Amino acid sequence: MPKHILTRGHSRALTRHHKIAAAGVAALGAAAIGFSAVPSNASTTTTAEAPAQTAKVAYSTKQIEGVQADVGSLHTGAVQVEQFAAQKKAAAQKKAAAEAAAKKKAAAEAKAAKARAAAESASRSAERAEVKKATAQKYGNNLDGWIREALSIMKKNGIPGSYEGIHRNIMRESSGNPKAINLWDINAQKGIPSKGLLQVIPPTFDAYHVKGTPKDIYDPVANIVAACNYAADKYGTMDNVDSAY
Repeated sequence: MPKHILTRGHSRALTRHHKIAAAGVAALGAAAIGFSAVPSNASTTTTAEAPAQTAKVAYSTKQIEGVQADVGSLHTGAVQVEQFAAQKKAAAQKKAAAEAAAKKKAAAEAKAAKARAAAESASRSAERAEVKKATAQKYGNNLDGWIREALSIMKKNGIPGSYEGIHRNIMRESSGNPKAINLWDINAQKGIPSKGLLQVIPPTFDAYHVKGTPKDIYDPVANIVAACNYAADKYGTMDNVDSAY
């Protein structure tokens, strides 16, 4: 028992010592905190003062909001730039497409014009070939050839007449001589003698001359065509003429 009492007493003595030491450490700690809380430009005192109160720090959200607004503005600006770039690209593509379409249309029109020109040229060539062929057709330089050529011209000009009717009247009037001239009939007495294959007087030849034939009363073809034109006007056709007309 005494042994245990000594132990408790010794324990109580150590506890008091520890409490004193702990109190001293706490006081020193508080003093250190007080000195550190005082600003560097503030004067210090050695007298006991009321415990310094920790300054409250006020926080503001204005700067953060401003930053957020700036970020939003940057985002909006970036979107606008992208939209402008997209619009510009779309406009460029539209312009390029329009230019391509215009070029394609111009090329098609040029091709069509070239095709039309080629077709027209071919048509003119064909026409020239037909004319050349017609011109190349040769008629004999004799009574048969003159009558046949005259009939070809009469057909184009709607003048009636047949080979037989023309040949018959020529043989009666001039015997087939294109230079024949009558110097004894009434017309000759008036100073306008009958001339050529079908013995036509100059005023009648001039009045019934057919364009495209020589303006020469002694030309056999021109004489036949003019005489047949006159006979068609007065008698319906040279086929109806059986005597002087």
